[in-house]
Amino acid sequence: MRGMLENWGLIYALASREVVGRYKGSILGLAWSFFSPVLMLAIYTFVFSVVFKARWQGGSESKAEFALVLFTGLLFFNFFSECINRAPVLVLGNVNYVKKVVFPLETLAVVSMLSALFHLLVSLLVWLLFYLIVFGVPSWTALLFPLVLLPLIMFTLGLSWVLASLSVYLRDVGQVVGVVVTMLMFLSPIFYPIDALPEWFRPYMNANPLTWVIESGRDVLIWGQVPDLAGWMVAFALSALIMWFGHIWFNATKSGFADVI
Repeated sequence: MRGMLENWGLIYALASREVVGRYKGSILGLAWSFFSPVLMLAIYTFVFSVVFKARWQGGSESKAEFALVLFTGLLFFNFFSECINRAPVLVLGNVNYVKKVVFPLETLAVVSMLSALFHLLVSLLVWLLFYLIVFGVPSWTALLFPLVLLPLIMFTLGLSWVLASLSVYLRDVGQVVGVVVTMLMFLSPIFYPIDALPEWFRPYMNANPLTWVIESGRDVLIWGQVPDLAGWMVAFALSALIMWFGHIWFNATKSGFADVI
């Protein structure tokens, strides 16, 4: 945390450049960050609720509710996948920074996370507008969204540091990450509730680090329920431990980056 605060000016400048640079040259510019989740929400709603006629178990028959439930899960997963998919190239794609002794390489993961967090907030705004139009004002529990998101931020940051470091020495990491992230999308309760799974498989699903975040996110945003405090404390402690380990691992291995690259 001290390192991030000391380099906050640099982190903010790089994150702003990355967000703006992604849409540089396009006609709509930053507006794409708003229209993209709108289009994806419309497509997922059509495919799952119109074509497959899927309904959320325990919910109503409303297509709009199904779309919001589905989109809520994607809010968290898209944030996670954007950070993790980019992690293996954070160092390899910034060789010029590696050769600068004074540049804090650990900030690259933070920059990537802030860029993904920007897109998450835009998608959350799309969710909120859709909810206001269809159902009205959300429950007060929606204010707890940052608390639910915090463990995922720490977990993702720690994992990004580990993957960014490993990919320098093992170039296959990027290929493995792409496959694992795709598997996690279907092995996380995004398109279906946990209750729809066989009883014997649910412990394996609960071992997925994304499960608690997605389920708790739906509780606070849609169902109006306060997340389990004990579950949040466990998720927070484990995520903080992973972030701490990832930071130590990255700093312990970064001295060899220049030689390998």
